[in-house]
Amino acid sequence: MAEALLIEERTGFALATVMARKGVTDDEIGLLLEMTLASGPRCSQAENLALIGTGPGTWLAHCPAPPSDWLPALQARIGAYAALVDQSGSYVIFRLSGPTARTLLQRGASIDFDPSVFGPGSVAVTVIAHIGAVIWQSDDRPSFEVAIFRSFASSFRHWLDVTIAAL
Repeated sequence: MAEALLIEERTGFALATVMARKGVTDDEIGLLLEMTLASGPRCSQAENLALIGTGPGTWLAHCPAPPSDWLPALQARIGAYAALVDQSGSYVIFRLSGPTARTLLQRGASIDFDPSVFGPGSVAVTVIAHIGAVIWQSDDRPSFEVAIFRSFASSFRHWLDVTIAAL
């Protein structure tokens, strides 16, 4: 069963925490970024940028292939309306793809990953093996992105290896 699973550690991405300033709505942030922001724990995409909803008025801005001026350009667009903090060096992102990816995540996170409730664009901020994780489903393959603080990446990888062996 585990042979249908692909695990990739993502590299070269940019990531920033975005927190809307008091009184600024999701729609205003979306308008500034020329994208429609989905309400709640959802991932909204536009060109080379995804906003991953992690809480009210709070997102992780993810750019898989950032230009060198990515953060200053983002700051110029929304800096008056939101606080931004570069998190690119703080996280490791694992991509889990294939038919058993959902089963693997269900073994670690206490949330419902059934496709009827957690489909493409869904986001969860949760814990896997006592490790904080931000998970979003990026497509219907299914592929899941799992962002882990860099200092916990080897522990998360160990959990992956042990859990895959039990599938």
